[in-house]
Amino acid sequence: MSEIIPVLHERHAAASAAFHEPLHPASADDQWWRSSVIYQVYPRSFRDSNGDGVGDLPGITSELQRLAELSIDAVWLSPFYTSPQRDGGYDVADYCDVDPLFGTLADFDVLVARADQLGIRVIVDLVPNHCSSDHALFRAALAAPAGSAARAMFIFRDGRGTDGNEPPNNWQSHFGGPAWTRIANSDGTPGQWYLHLFDSSQPDFDWDNPAVHAEFERILRFWLDRGVGGFRVDVAHALIKAQGLPDWGGRADGGSMEGFPGSAAPMFGQDGIHAIYRRWRSILAEYDGERILCAEASIDPLPRLADWVRADEMHQAFNFAYLHNPWDAHGLRSVVSSSLAAFDTVGAPTTWVLSNHDVVRHTSRFGLTYGAPRGGDGIGAADPQPDTAIGLARARAASLAMFALPGGIYVYQGEELGLPDHTAMPHDARQDPTFARTGGDRLGRDGCRVPLPWRAQAPAAGFVDAAGTPWLPQPEGWAGYARDLQAEDSDSTLSLYRAALRLRRDLRLGAGSLSWSREFEQTDVVAFRNEDVIVLLNMGEFAAPVPEGAVVAASMPDAVVDGLLAPNACVWLLTGAGRE
Repeated sequence: MSEIIPVLHERHAAASAAFHEPLHPASADDQWWRSSVIYQVYPRSFRDSNGDGVGDLPGITSELQRLAELSIDAVWLSPFYTSPQRDGGYDVADYCDVDPLFGTLADFDVLVARADQLGIRVIVDLVPNHCSSDHALFRAALAAPAGSAARAMFIFRDGRGTDGNEPPNNWQSHFGGPAWTRIANSDGTPGQWYLHLFDSSQPDFDWDNPAVHAEFERILRFWLDRGVGGFRVDVAHALIKAQGLPDWGGRADGGSMEGFPGSAAPMFGQDGIHAIYRRWRSILAEYDGERILCAEASIDPLPRLADWVRADEMHQAFNFAYLHNPWDAHGLRSVVSSSLAAFDTVGAPTTWVLSNHDVVRHTSRFGLTYGAPRGGDGIGAADPQPDTAIGLARARAASLAMFALPGGIYVYQGEELGLPDHTAMPHDARQDPTFARTGGDRLGRDGCRVPLPWRAQAPAAGFVDAAGTPWLPQPEGWAGYARDLQAEDSDSTLSLYRAALRLRRDLRLGAGSLSWSREFEQTDVVAFRNEDVIVLLNMGEFAAPVPEGAVVAASMPDAVVDGLLAPNACVWLLTGAGRE
């Protein structure tokens, strides 16, 4: 695709007049993380090298070359630490070792070395809000008496009501049910309660305790010394809880609802969190190579989220408002404008993401005709099914538009293959604790975590190197999405991602500007300019006229016919002399 760049059009001045003044200016700052493309690897489902049905670190290392072909800057590894795997590794039993399921610390070092050879940084997941109930610190807390230093590492409280039989407050778990579990004393009598915002096997640390701070600073340095490029911080907004742990009548996840704004949630977004991240950033600054912190912080509205990426705190924060925007042109223009405005006030890049390991893949989401998945996550066999063709067309178009936005990009493994969710997974195969804790009311996130297809003619579509059964079942027809097939097809989703991400890098769009179109601003076409590239995303039902310009990227082969952009399609037009 890069050989098309010199094919320019002569209407530069006329094209400029069709756009508003830049909402977001181009950046001269060349720090890598401001315009990065970061690829998320969910290790259990990426590549299995030993035939046990579970992906592992050697499997990731063996395929890093394939990821380098996507012009990425870094890979983010979801947890691979020692864990009983009750919540996909987000229940950590030892933060400074590799679970044997995934390999060894030596395997991790080999992975980092290979990534470095390819010019790829390795970012690891850090889970500081909670650990596994199998963690040595929590086992010590259970064995110690109330009021002890061991218990003070976690949030233990006496219960309310007669004989302390009621939880200390009314908080609910993200995974369903109460956020408190009562323990038994050594003599078998009922004891205190401990807080777990997620599963009962994931006790929350008490970040009011300086010893917890010291423990995680030790963990940071352990991985920084092994060469990691930074940390994605899980539930980054939850570490500090409001004093007194007051009752909360709003949503368990802290999202805003009528009468209960997210800013008032006592378990999220407390001011004391920011001092923690200022300290962490100062630790990263001691190391060379621009190591970064990225916040998974579900905070609204967007100006509040910008507090997490002030100059001395996090480098990036996931943009969930963008991820959750439906297939709607007005909403998309609004969230892009609001995001850029909010993050520009603190001099931080906006990051864009459409899929991850916690949400229905956008290929399936955009194929739904009835709104959001039930319960907020998961599509089951008994639910109305996504329109596969429309979903894939829209997903390709949305991704191409996202790649042209200034800022950072996150790509979830398999989206470059156009993978849908597994929407017909048998209930007895589900492993997400959400499914069990809600009695099946919420299906959970297994559908987006299915092992990847690599080779169409191999067992388990090439996910395994030997005979083995994938830890989650692959849906019927999965081999048709295999990477080896798509690599040979110039019209495949993989080929689209390769070409568009290469062009994004060549044209430095991540460091570019954004100006909205005057012509299309009241239509179902999202149209913007980033330097010399004009982007049109048709989110409406009817074809739309395309301005003159050299088409350098299109989401489908027949995106433009007779000067008209098809519905559910996106194109990039090159109109100027390019930016040096």
